[in-house]
Amino acid sequence: MKLKIFVLSISILLSNARLYAQQKTISGTVIDSATRMPVNGVTVVLNPVNQTAITSETGYFSYRNVGPAALSLTITAVGYQKKVIPLTGYGLKPLICLSPKQTLLTDVVITANNPNPYKAISETDIKLRGVSNSQEVLRIVPGLFIGQHQGGGKAEQIFLRGFDNDHGTDINMSVDGMPINMVSQAHGQGYADSHFIIPETIESTNYQKGMYNAEKGDLAVTGFVNFNTANAISANQIKIEGGQFNTYRVFGMVNLLGEKAKVNNQSWYAASEYRYSDSYFDNPQHFKRFNFFTKYHGRLNADNWLTVSTSALSSAWKASGQIPESAVNEDVVGFYGALDPNEGGTTSRINVNAQLLTGLSNHDILENQFYYSRYKFDLHTNFTFYLADTVHGDEIRQRESRNLYGYNGSYLHEAYIGSTRLTTEAGINIRLDITKGSELSHTVNNFTVIDPIKLGDITELNAGAYLNEMFRFSSKFSMNAGLRFDQFYYRYNNKLATDSTLNGIGIYTANNNAVSPKLNFYYQVNDKTQLYLLTGKGFHSNDTRVVVAQGGLQTLPAAYGADLGTVFKPAKNLLFNAALWYSYLQKEYVYGGDGGSVEFSGRTRRIGFDLSGRYQPLKSLYFDADVNYAHGRSLDDPAGANYIPLAPVWSSTGGITYIFKYGFNGSLRYRYLGDRAANADYSLIARGYFINDLVLNYTRPKYEIGLTINNLFNVKWKETQFETVTRLKNQAPVDGIAFTAGTKFAALVHLSYFFK
Repeated sequence: MKLKIFVLSISILLSNARLYAQQKTISGTVIDSATRMPVNGVTVVLNPVNQTAITSETGYFSYRNVGPAALSLTITAVGYQKKVIPLTGYGLKPLICLSPKQTLLTDVVITANNPNPYKAISETDIKLRGVSNSQEVLRIVPGLFIGQHQGGGKAEQIFLRGFDNDHGTDINMSVDGMPINMVSQAHGQGYADSHFIIPETIESTNYQKGMYNAEKGDLAVTGFVNFNTANAISANQIKIEGGQFNTYRVFGMVNLLGEKAKVNNQSWYAASEYRYSDSYFDNPQHFKRFNFFTKYHGRLNADNWLTVSTSALSSAWKASGQIPESAVNEDVVGFYGALDPNEGGTTSRINVNAQLLTGLSNHDILENQFYYSRYKFDLHTNFTFYLADTVHGDEIRQRESRNLYGYNGSYLHEAYIGSTRLTTEAGINIRLDITKGSELSHTVNNFTVIDPIKLGDITELNAGAYLNEMFRFSSKFSMNAGLRFDQFYYRYNNKLATDSTLNGIGIYTANNNAVSPKLNFYYQVNDKTQLYLLTGKGFHSNDTRVVVAQGGLQTLPAAYGADLGTVFKPAKNLLFNAALWYSYLQKEYVYGGDGGSVEFSGRTRRIGFDLSGRYQPLKSLYFDADVNYAHGRSLDDPAGANYIPLAPVWSSTGGITYIFKYGFNGSLRYRYLGDRAANADYSLIARGYFINDLVLNYTRPKYEIGLTINNLFNVKWKETQFETVTRLKNQAPVDGIAFTAGTKFAALVHLSYFFK
């Protein structure tokens, strides 16, 4: 009997040994056949066992313990030819080349391994719709609306998920990992001027709504947006644009290295633009903007990739500003007129951004990034005209000079706990903002100071650390748990004895911190449907000048949120993304940048839903539509007086795009924003609008001729609106809507020339 047991045991051991001998590890690296650069985010499916992997930033993927049942790999990525590779004769860590092709919805794969439910839409939209101007850079995010009330010179006002984000208070924005937002900025907290980005250099966007990503800290309340510039370009380009209102633009982008460098995984290109416009207002804007950008991306050795970019922006303009609705109704000023022609400003920004990506021997990834920005800002506005000063008027000047230093570092490691695949990401973020002469003054003729209101130097340090754990329990179920800690140090050197919020000249300091947990779940019902539940806590910081005045108390409000949603692909050419969401924001003290005051803001709660649909019935035809609803209320005010001013309720965007590589192509788009409360009791209404834009191009291998029309049907609309108490000269004060008119019908033609 013992002998039989012994023989049986030996047989089982030998059988298991043969089984494990047949199991193996399969890995590879995916690159772009044209640029020879690694492709991140590629979906690799092991057939027929239906296991899924996603390539890393180095293009690497791997499977372990692959049994004999696995027969092939299916490799798909949006914008590339699908590839099926038999495992028979599969080499050791091969290079897999994907060939670029027309972007198709059929290439989108639904998987529980994708932690960002907006990935598929972001990839298809930017490649199929494209970005025709700097404002379209932001409108690529579903549900995000912008309003410009300085004609293109100032950062846009941003609306998302029932929030009036002002110029960026509750949305975290970056380009290639470098912050766009400016904290403790002269005009507003989180001020995000993205106009230093040249639209043609943008290759992709990463965005996610809500406060659910541990990598993103300050300002990531309604979500985050990161723009990725191209590491390499396929052709040189020169473009000339010209249109109505004395508008023109010259753009160029050229490779600085030859084909031999591309084979050696090296790329370096430069791009520049100059734009001028008098705009559609009665008072000529004389808007001027110059941009320059250059980027090197190359492989230093087998394990290291270096990316270095620099950019420069210089811009100046005059602005028509906001005018009272009552003055237009009384024919005091025209709909496109100006009451103070001295409004306007100048701004500049110089950036240096260096990133080193290191692939370790175990295929872990180490990333180090250093960035620096030199920023200047000088803005002249007059919102109330003669309300406070009936003689000289209420013009104000807001200016600053800033140095921004930063570092981002992360370490990515993959391991297994039993059969559970565990991806660990640990990182740190450090940014140091130092301003000189942050000023708010009551002025006349832009530069003559009548009454200084704020003047001082700001030093603000934010040091954050985060840990992200992704558990892939099976091919159907994944969980992400994240934790983030942020520490802030504030220093304000007050140079103004008359500052009413502080106790005289001197140095004021404060500090505060925040802990932000995240917990997200992803479940793949089948190859057509993913369900997700996202939960988390986020925050936005406040201006240093209010933090030191309040000793750090109630100046780092927590935001709590949850999303319950689905990514649904009922047909190979039809894609939906839908989510029910909730957010809650604590009460806080805030700094009023236009008046230099410290104000109190109560608790708010918002609920809503987002619905996005994408349909591609033909390779050449692409439909997209987004519908968004938000219900927001202040929790500390009585019913009927608890509306959140300017918070969007209903909004929608969409369009139809005709894609043809050579020949005619173009798009017809719409933007709809519904009526909303302009004040807390809804006695004033910010009127909505419905606007159409048209793009029509004729493209050949060497050139392109195009026409862009904004506001196709010449609708008279108000782009930005505020409740404002104003007084015209020698008149009584009026509490009502002040607005900036939206663009008239505006046509712009362009001619592009492509060459190697």
